[in-house]
Amino acid sequence: MLRDFIEPAPSLDGKSILLTGGTGSFGRAFVKYVLEHYAPKRLIVFSRDEQKHYDMAQQFPQERYACMRYFIGDVRDFSRLTMATRDVDIIVHAAAMKHVPAAEYNPMECINTNVHGAENIVRVALDNKVRRVIALSTDKACSPINLYGASKLASDKIFVAANNLRGDTGCAFSVVRYGNVLGSAGSVLPYFQKLVVEGAKSLPITDPRMTRFWITLDQGVTFVLSSLAMMAGGEIFIPKIPSSRVVDLVETIWPDISTHVVGIRPGEKLHEMMVSVEDARHTIELPDRYIILPDQGFSAAANTVYADCGHVSEVFLYSSDKNSQFVSKTEIEFLADLVRSL
Repeated sequence: MLRDFIEPAPSLDGKSILLTGGTGSFGRAFVKYVLEHYAPKRLIVFSRDEQKHYDMAQQFPQERYACMRYFIGDVRDFSRLTMATRDVDIIVHAAAMKHVPAAEYNPMECINTNVHGAENIVRVALDNKVRRVIALSTDKACSPINLYGASKLASDKIFVAANNLRGDTGCAFSVVRYGNVLGSAGSVLPYFQKLVVEGAKSLPITDPRMTRFWITLDQGVTFVLSSLAMMAGGEIFIPKIPSSRVVDLVETIWPDISTHVVGIRPGEKLHEMMVSVEDARHTIELPDRYIILPDQGFSAAANTVYADCGHVSEVFLYSSDKNSQFVSKTEIEFLADLVRSL
């Protein structure tokens, strides 16, 4: 269940790739993987945090990796994006405002980054005739109850609908949606590890019933690349990944530390979902993933490409509590080793 998604990726050799949010956890893992497996013409890291740019440039210096480019910029800034996207073949859009409480307290900032930023990506891709754009989404975009999820749902809709605007530009737009990323900045397990290192005697659990999907950074990278290879435009790609009760992970990783219940935070779900019943009639199943196809009229190419694939049941639901792939004890111990290495 904990595996990489190894599919033939489109050849990135000689390609120019723009990675928004490129100094984040996913961005660093993506850059590392691409440099190890391909020879791109340019690999452009685009984000607004100058300190993270500096730190990343120490890890991947241009003196050693001639393809690397570091662009300070914000996805809200259309003119800066336009300059950064000149002669770019592929955009991987990972920039987002992701913290649920911060988004609830600063709603317009969330909308400006997640919604208007997505619109800017579409516009510059069309203007500069970028061949492929793939945007990272979240399980919180499925039946959202908080602004972060709602803004990412709006972003998903923008990228799917962008395929209606592409005309003869050759652009294609798709979305990748997955669950909690182990080891990413702000995720729950590194937070617990920090508390343990600081000497905490008990760890806060919001609800003992709470479940979550889990994916590693390396899995996320290979899933994005495999989806990039398959995309026709308009798809939402969803990996088959395990889920578990959060309390089971905590009690296995830190068996000598007690837990205490603090209650579900505002905007937080008991269980996450990646395919809703409403999505099921447009969803097909492959061995390693589900794909939500666009509605008729949105990117007919995608519906044609997957015409022979089997659809899921009309009452299908892919949620973390009803997932057939619950993490086994052996895999929880694997996760324990991963978390301790952070």
